[in-house]
This record gives sequence, structure tokens and C-alpha cells, in this order.
Amino acid sequence: MPKFLLESTFTIDGVRGLVNDGGSKRAEVIREAVAAIGGRTESVHFSFGKYDTYVVCDLPDHKTAAALTIAIRAAGGVHTRITPVLTPEEVDEATRMKLTYQAPGK
Repeated sequence: MPKFLLESTFTIDGVRGLVNDGGSKRAEVIREAVAAIGGRTESVHFSFGKYDTYVVCDLPDHKTAAALTIAIRAAGGVHTRITPVLTPEEVDEATRMKLTYQAPGK
């Protein structure tokens, strides 16, 4: 299954919800949402950086990833983005692929 990184930032309403619910409840909501669409949550982390939450999960495909992101954004409370990520082994496989490419201007 493809792996994805969800990065989210709470809105003011989202922060209020976090204060009421706590981090553990929000993590469980995330895990349940991912499981409901056939995925698996690897990790959920809260941060004080550019994003408030980082979630690493496996999802069946890119359409499912888009559906998850759309549902999260439509519900309100967070601004989120999703990025496909690769395992080291997938990068190994990619580097073994022989492709022909010409740089611009060459």
C-alpha cells in the first residue's frame, strides 16, 4: 500500500476543539478515519513547528488519499495537505530503473 504524510494546521476553531478533546482523542479520530477507508495509521505526532500534526499512514491508493484530505478539509478545524512518501526500498528500486531524459537546453 502506498504511504502518505498528512501535515495539518489547526484553525482557531480546531484549537478550541483540541483543548476540549485532548490529543489522544484527536489521534483516535484520525486512526478511525484512516481505518474506515481501508488504510493503516503508522504514527500520529503533534508539533510546534510549521504544522501542528504529522500523520504517517498507508492508504489503498491516491484517490483514497484525496478523499481523506477532502473530507478532513470539508469538516473544518484544520488545513491539511497530503504528500506521497517512499520507503528506502522503493527509492532503491527507482534508482535501478534506467530512463532516458534530456535536460532543458541540452
